[in-house]
Amino acid sequence: MTNRLVLIIGAGPTGLALALWLTRLGVAVRIIDKTDEPGTTSRALAVQVRTLEFYRQLGMADSLITGGVKIAGVNLWVKGAKAARVPFQGIGEGLSPYPFVLIFPQDTHERFLIEGLDALGVKVERGTEMIRFDAQADGVQATLKRKSGNEEICKAAYLAGCDGASSAVREHLAIGFPGGTYAGLFFVADVEAGGPTTDGELHVDLEEADFVLVFPLKGEGRLRLVGTVREPSNGTLHALTFDDVRGRAIERLQLDLVRVNWFSTYHVHHRVASRFREGRVFLLGDAAHIHSPVGGQGMNTGIGDAVNLAWKLAAVLRGDATDRLLDTYEPERIAFARRLVATTDRVFTIVTQRGVVARWIRTKLVPLMAPLLFRVASLRRFFFRTASQIGIHYRHSLLSAGQAGSVHGGDRLPWVETEPGKDNFAPLTSLVWQVHLYGEPRHGIAEVCRKLQLPLHVFPWQPEMKRTGLKNGSLYRIRPDGYVAFADPESDPERLYRYCDERGVRYLFEATNPSHIQNIKDRSVRPGEVLEE
Repeated sequence: MTNRLVLIIGAGPTGLALALWLTRLGVAVRIIDKTDEPGTTSRALAVQVRTLEFYRQLGMADSLITGGVKIAGVNLWVKGAKAARVPFQGIGEGLSPYPFVLIFPQDTHERFLIEGLDALGVKVERGTEMIRFDAQADGVQATLKRKSGNEEICKAAYLAGCDGASSAVREHLAIGFPGGTYAGLFFVADVEAGGPTTDGELHVDLEEADFVLVFPLKGEGRLRLVGTVREPSNGTLHALTFDDVRGRAIERLQLDLVRVNWFSTYHVHHRVASRFREGRVFLLGDAAHIHSPVGGQGMNTGIGDAVNLAWKLAAVLRGDATDRLLDTYEPERIAFARRLVATTDRVFTIVTQRGVVARWIRTKLVPLMAPLLFRVASLRRFFFRTASQIGIHYRHSLLSAGQAGSVHGGDRLPWVETEPGKDNFAPLTSLVWQVHLYGEPRHGIAEVCRKLQLPLHVFPWQPEMKRTGLKNGSLYRIRPDGYVAFADPESDPERLYRYCDERGVRYLFEATNPSHIQNIKDRSVRPGEVLEE
């Protein structure tokens, strides 16, 4: 393949994350956006743990965390008084190097990613719009239009549509976007204020017919408000301002407003594209799926799309894998998108439902039960795994095979601290396929990894590893995105070899027949040693 460029349409968090990963993997990219500047307002606030783990692989997580706000707890308000508090401290302890909830607004997030791209020599081409494209078997030819009116032909190997809910890429491909729009209008506002809700925690006002969420932002007294807009008594909507929503719910949160920096209203949709891929064109982020903001999943899901696709595109463009590898993108990501939309739809319906029963659930049952449920360790861990996205798995993917302990092929690699300040996630910064072995290495495994050009990381067994689901003496082949592709409780060299041969991933090694494994003599490899390519 002579043309190895990936053209990215849309410079929101999804497109920027895709550009960052591809660039770090050595793939040439162009990223365009029809807007003249990055967004200055946003609804997305939460950066989930799985996203932070992806950023750690790029060496960017610590800087983002420094600019965000860790949430120590959520407070539930009813009728102008705090009815309950659910603590978040240590909610994910032992599950991730980032066992907390982080708030980092999307507009600031975008600037953070743009700075990361700038450092790699990649600039977002602003004021540039994709007006049409033609995808052929050997590449994509897109017509780009500048703000000046000048047009340009861009030839690329692949095109990624990261251009939002009204995606021109999706519409050009005539891909369906089934779903619907929730009734009612919602608002978001960036304000400066005083009062008890400016304590750096999350506050939720559970009213009889509406609700308001208060998120802390970086900076003294800075808050992001998200809530419902009440229907006007005359049944007509005018050009709304913050004055139209600052009524009973906000007053009951005892907000002492100083300044409203910006205000916007929006409708909430729930849709999933019929397909995420059409030949050499892919859909990611809001172009592929949109849903309610419940749980702060939307932006993070788009970034997950980007990471999933990036390493696969890089492998194919480098010639390390056949195009079959790209066939795994859609089934892996569309399955999660559909589950997410269904889940957030159910929760969102409960949160916004009107009526006597719904009011009783919101104002009586939730404040009573939420703190009690969070005292149960298993439920607390379940909530964290679900909301943080570390529970996302690809067990049914064509790339996934085997089980060792409770870890299946397709699961995220469990995190474990191997010694103070060190963990098994450190090798993932290489962004390459690798093998992890927990416990004593078996004869023959080091030589096979060398033949397959797979770095081998051996971790001495520790009793606490069992708690994470890992099994003593087991082998795990890890994908560049930190997911387990193959798990073998016996650490059998032949099984590892056979997996690589049968999954259609073409690595540059000499032996091509699994039977050759019988003639391989292993050199010794000690626990803690890394066998590089």
